[in-house]
Amino acid sequence: MRDFVITTDTTCDLPEEYLKEHKVRLLPLYYSFNGTVYGDTNILEPKEFYDKMRNGAMPTTMAVNPDTAKDVFSNLLAEGYDILHIAFSSALSGSCSSAATTARELCEENPEAKIIVIDSLCASLGEGLFVHKAVMLKENGKSIDEIAQWLEENKLNLCHVFTVNDLHHLHRGGRVSKTTAIIGTLINVKPVLHVDNEGRLIPLTNVRGRKKSLVTLVDQMEKRISGFDDQNDIVFISHGDCEDDAKYVASLIKDRFGIENILINYVSPTIGAHSGPGTVALFFMGNPR
Repeated sequence: MRDFVITTDTTCDLPEEYLKEHKVRLLPLYYSFNGTVYGDTNILEPKEFYDKMRNGAMPTTMAVNPDTAKDVFSNLLAEGYDILHIAFSSALSGSCSSAATTARELCEENPEAKIIVIDSLCASLGEGLFVHKAVMLKENGKSIDEIAQWLEENKLNLCHVFTVNDLHHLHRGGRVSKTTAIIGTLINVKPVLHVDNEGRLIPLTNVRGRKKSLVTLVDQMEKRISGFDDQNDIVFISHGDCEDDAKYVASLIKDRFGIENILINYVSPTIGAHSGPGTVALFFMGNPR
């Protein structure tokens, strides 16, 4: 049996040290400000990215380049590896489709090779937590097919709940109307959203005030985690350059559920371009979305 490598997209938002430690390879997604393209080797530090947005610059985003996917996959196949690729939600990007098309073409050219592409239906550290589950299974000796089966059977149990600080970014992405963005901003309404069974961003509820929105994330977790204690040994939180708010949510989780192992990291530019500065997102295993 050939050894295999787990690959994913830069939208997984996992820390660089995690990726290196567990030998996870990335396909880069690109973004641009005023005609300058970033991603892969040319990157902006997260704070610089979000400061540009705070100062009015609006980035645009791009899916994984098929040629880049082909290069990454081809090199791994040449090294003798099969590939388990965990892709950014197909409802939010064309990257999954690009990876799947590339995989089919390469497998036709290399009949002895295996490339499995999983549509995670996840985003940000939700995708990252999904990757983490695959990594743990691999390090516990599971085969590529066993892991792929587990991922397909459990992906709707990977819950995402998040809130944003600026409704205008959601309006730009078509998630709320212009009227809702204007009125909501005036009366300090903060939306709480989740990712549905199709991998789309869907509003759950609205609350008044930032602190209440952060508490509501943990309230939503409490509603969903019954029966999943053994799968929530670790919880992930991502943020749009508002680490103190992410740490506040982490403290609520520790106090309410006794979960101590919590990974916090930035929302990457590809997703942050649409959610904006001040986003806080919570990811855990729970009852189906």
